[in-house]
Amino acid sequence: MKTIVYPGTFDPLTNGHLEIIERASKIFDKVVVLVARREEKRTLFTLEERLEMVKTSLKNFKNVEVDVLDSLLIDYLKKHKIKLVLRGLRTYQDFEYEKAMFEINYELNSSIETIFLITRTFASISSTLVKEVAMNNGDVSKFVPEIVNKKIKDKIRKKV
Repeated sequence: MKTIVYPGTFDPLTNGHLEIIERASKIFDKVVVLVARREEKRTLFTLEERLEMVKTSLKNFKNVEVDVLDSLLIDYLKKHKIKLVLRGLRTYQDFEYEKAMFEINYELNSSIETIFLITRTFASISSTLVKEVAMNNGDVSKFVPEIVNKKIKDKIRKKV
């Protein structure tokens, strides 16, 4: 059984992320979406909120699971005996960042392979841009799943 992990902060999950997950679910037997704790990164949503949004958005995918990444990715992979990492690419800048991540992961464990999928839609839309547009009362409904759109609106209302 070929299992691949797709790690990310998913703050918030976007339709670009969903596209990558959907395509991967057709290629691999199992896709594990890892929602990273990332306490050093100031997130809009708590880990619990991000987990809820990701799980709800992925509930119809039979071969996709959601888990928490609260250690080094390499440690998670070793613990769960997984050798494949999925990364989505939107831009050249993504490639440079992901190449550096690939190289350090390879140095830490050369048996790990990284698979890159290029997004077909919303290539210029990032979680950061979604948050910025939403914080300025813009409509992000076409960039995020329905539950994420609702949660963003709720979160912004509470901050105002």
